[in-house]
Parts: sequence; structure tokens; C-alpha cells
Amino acid sequence: MSVSHSSKLNKVVRDQYMKLPLGDKVLVTYIWIDGTGEGLRCKTRTLSQEPKTIEDLPEWNFDGSSTGQSEGSNSDMFLIPVKIFRDPFTLDPNKLVLCEVLKYNRKRAETNLRSRCKVIMDMVKESQPWFGMEQEYTLLGVDGHPYGWPKNGFPGPQGPYYCGVGADKVYGRDIVETHYRACIYAGVEICGTNAEVMPSQWEFQVGPCEGIEMGDHLWMARYILHRVCEDFGVIATLDPKPITGNWNGAGCHTNVSTKETRQKGGIKFIEAAIDKLSKRHKYHIRMYDPRGGQDNSRRLTGQHETSNIFEFSAGIANRGASIRIPRQVGQDGCGYFEDRRPSANCDPYAVTEAIVRTVLLNESGDEPEVYSNEERLQKAADED
Repeated sequence: MSVSHSSKLNKVVRDQYMKLPLGDKVLVTYIWIDGTGEGLRCKTRTLSQEPKTIEDLPEWNFDGSSTGQSEGSNSDMFLIPVKIFRDPFTLDPNKLVLCEVLKYNRKRAETNLRSRCKVIMDMVKESQPWFGMEQEYTLLGVDGHPYGWPKNGFPGPQGPYYCGVGADKVYGRDIVETHYRACIYAGVEICGTNAEVMPSQWEFQVGPCEGIEMGDHLWMARYILHRVCEDFGVIATLDPKPITGNWNGAGCHTNVSTKETRQKGGIKFIEAAIDKLSKRHKYHIRMYDPRGGQDNSRRLTGQHETSNIFEFSAGIANRGASIRIPRQVGQDGCGYFEDRRPSANCDPYAVTEAIVRTVLLNESGDEPEVYSNEERLQKAADED
């Protein structure tokens, strides 16, 4: 397995310079979602004082023609700061800043799904929607080969790897633990991690977060993961089926609760929510991966702890269902439910918005088409 050249640079030399004092200067890294709807970009600027609020951060711009977001003849796009985190790579007082992207005319970019999600979340804030998302990912070498797998062949069958311990069962724990601590330092609401079913596959969980905070914190956790992997010279892929064959895919299971479901007797609200979701299955499948269902079609086969993409199902403690009600929730009669359909590379803004539209705003209607990413993004742009 090959690692990147940059990871082989002398880190001791780097640390010598990282210890240099910056005086009253602060480094602020602006982070945004690019034209793929999956990739993240970043660039850093110097400020003369530490920003305490979003209002302390200036808008910035970037070349959208180099990120798949504009034409070269009209390439400047706006970066609008929306959320500040501490920087675990260059340390305090430096910051990481999540940004929305606006086009030249100040309308949202097609992959900026946050602004519309924020409007929807503000409409339902009295219901206090909480989300927790379980981000699965797979570690690869820069050659695309799974980290730790034999060069010519495959590891032993799945079974001993999930939550495993031992050098023959887990690969890359250093990366996982580094990411975990970096997220906590940054202020990301990360709440757990574990090795997953396929070797070299891991999961971290973010939440509970209310409303728009879910998307903000998951996107920043993803940025930190990619940045940590960069230092170690490997790749974290969010591909929902990185290895074909008898191997588990990667999802982003989404746990959902509201003020009503968390109260005594909330199970009836959970059951009502599941009934609403059952009637909009195709809509949710479209919203749960960046290519309108095409990525998830490789993962949601009805095997490897997944439901079938063409059928809606629900059950208590059933990991082969579209919606799982945890056994403890069934016993307590209140709590949350888990939507197991979102793919690992989903946009959390799209997922949480779709759930709120169906469950809390009682939107109905379903369209049979499975849109491509370009068609879905154009559809979103047309709605503005």
C-alpha cells in the first residue's frame, strides 16, 4: 500500500517552524463544499485579531472555475462564514471557518444546500428536531487499495473486524484516535467511534445536534478527517460501496427525534413519522446521495445489513430495514428512530431537510425519477 509523498516530509523540521510565535496575528482557514457536492476546499488568510463571532469574519472569494462552480469568464464566488471552530492543526487562537458559497449575483451556489436547509429548520424550531449521524468511511492508500489489505488477495471474511481489537483485526486506529481528539479540540459534537464490519472501514458519530447544527458539525468533522488522513498519507473515502462483492458498504445512518418523540408516549409520534416516510420513499432515496440514488443503488441491495432501495421497511432492532426503531426505544415507549438509507457521501443538509419536510411539515407527493447529480442541482437552483 502506497502513502502520499507529503506524509514523508520531515515533520520535525515542520514543528520547528510551527513553534514560532505569531504575535497578534491569527490564521483563519475558510472551508467550503465544491462543485461535486462532496469535496471540500480550503484556503487561509491572516487576521489582525482573533474572531469571536461570525460578524468578526470578513466575506472572501475564490475562483469557482477551478472548483466546478462557475465559468472562467465569470469565476469569482463569495465565501460567507457561517460557523467557527478551533483549529486543531495550527492551534489557538487560529480558527477553522465553515462557509456557504454564493454566486456572482449573491444567489446560492447549486451545491450550497445549507441556506435552504436553514430556512426549513427555522420553520420547525419549536419541535426541537435533534439529529445524530453515523459517518462510515474506508481508509485507502493513495493507490486506491484498502489500507492494510494484502496486495494480492483479500483479508479473511467479515466477522472479526467490527469493534475489533488486535493487529490482525483493525487497521489505522492511529488515524481514528487522532481524528477523534482533533474534533473534540475543534468543538465538533463528535460522540463516538468504532471499527466497522469491513476491514479498514471505520465509523464516527456526530450529535445530537439540533437543526442546522447537524450539517455544520458533520461537514467540519469530514474536513478534519481528510486533513488528518493527509498528514498520515492515506485517503478516507466516503464511497458507499468502495469494494464490490461480499463486503459491507458505507452509510451515514441518521438518528432522528423531536420534542414529541422524546416525551412519554412518544412512540406514537415515531410510528406516525415512519408512516409519513413510507409514503415518500422515492423522494428520500433521491435526497440521500449526491447522485439522486445512483450511488445508493450499489449499496442498498437488501444484503450486508441494508434494506432494498426499491422497498420501504421498518422494524424494531432490524438492521435490514429502511427505518430501525432501537429495542430500548420500543421498551421505553419514547426516544428516536434511525433512518438507515442515507449513503456515506450524502449531504447532511439534504438529508435532515428532507426528513423535516416529510415528518414535521407534512409534505407529501413522490416523483418516480431518480435524478442525476447535475439534474438535482439544477432543480435546486431553479427553486431559488
